[in-house]
Amino acid sequence: MARNGKISSKGIGGWPESERPRERLLRQGAQSVTDAELVAILLRVGVQGMSAIELARHILEKFGSLRALGEAPLSALFAVKGLKGAKAAQLVAAMEVARRVSVPDGRKRITIKNTNQAEAYLRSRLQGLPEEHFRVLFLNRRGTLIEDALLAVGAVDQVRPPIRLLVARALQANASAVILGHNHPSGVADASESDRLFTEDLYAALKPIGIKLLDHLIFGERDTFSFADNGLMDEVALNVG
Repeated sequence: MARNGKISSKGIGGWPESERPRERLLRQGAQSVTDAELVAILLRVGVQGMSAIELARHILEKFGSLRALGEAPLSALFAVKGLKGAKAAQLVAAMEVARRVSVPDGRKRITIKNTNQAEAYLRSRLQGLPEEHFRVLFLNRRGTLIEDALLAVGAVDQVRPPIRLLVARALQANASAVILGHNHPSGVADASESDRLFTEDLYAALKPIGIKLLDHLIFGERDTFSFADNGLMDEVALNVG
């Protein structure tokens, strides 16, 4: 209950209805509740000694913002006292729903014919992730996206799908061209020696079967590095011969 302007930590169920975040959201809309209250609604209940709203405030103080919370790895959530099992799953699910809502609607046919289009499509899928994700876009002869596949997730500079797997997926999709994309959690968009070697090896594997490797995009915090725009695809072609 409210006492001297402060909310008791005995549980949201004991608050006046006008002060309960869930009821206020339903009555006045989502814009009427604070970040902490949104998190509290997802948590549903608190833990011993803390109401859901107090736990939500503690979580946001620890991570700094909703965006930082959404970008945190699951292990960081588990490190917060009282945030285990169902509570952690509910938060992760909500953040993933928000991420997927920002992704272009999969029901629309997507055509990718240049670096800007590939960057715009992949950025919403790769920006701000705490781990390195490696995605591959499989395109037909007209540049229409056939499949967008997440083929590897893991630590920095260790995320490379097996060449054999990638070639098999390209053949299975009946793709005519491929675009690679991965993020650097460090925030720096630059091609490492490992990135260059992998790109060259894949180009060499795809060329004999008539599938073009059009580009390899690397996403940092704000910038994007394109092999094609920086002339590295031409170097790869020369090296492979």
